[in-house]
Amino acid sequence: MSHPSLLLVTGLPGTGKTTFAKALADHLGAKHLNTDVIRTEMGLRGQYDQATKDKVYHVLEERTQHFLADDRTVVVDGTFYLQKLRATYQRLAEAKACPIRWFVVEAPEVLIQQRMRQQRAHSEADFEVYQKIKEQWEPFEGRTVAIPTGPIQRMLTTAMRHLPT
Repeated sequence: MSHPSLLLVTGLPGTGKTTFAKALADHLGAKHLNTDVIRTEMGLRGQYDQATKDKVYHVLEERTQHFLADDRTVVVDGTFYLQKLRATYQRLAEAKACPIRWFVVEAPEVLIQQRMRQQRAHSEADFEVYQKIKEQWEPFEGRTVAIPTGPIQRMLTTAMRHLPT
């Protein structure tokens, strides 16, 4: 990619979005930002009330804005289950006049159940959290690229075909 882009990786908990987002950022030499990592850095693990979620997403937005201002491609990784959370990043891309792409990582529920039984580096989400977010998930209004979970190279190949030019 010749100019910075804003690449957002979303999906329900347990789909593999962080694994994919890290691999995509590494592949592109981009900056990777993640809501769970930011929550940990802020000392807010285990706190999921609305005010705390807002704080985490605010810091995520500030960091995204910083790297875009520095002409860096940014891969932002979070559930973004509500339209209002997504709208912020649409506005950031428009303000910076940079391309934006939404990648939605998808996985079968049986696989998500298996993954939720394993400890993951930063995510505290369990299957109950998955179900709650799934119920609250708002459909996307704009264009997205579905990324089926699987071998990381296959996921990257799919994403590379849909990168902004």
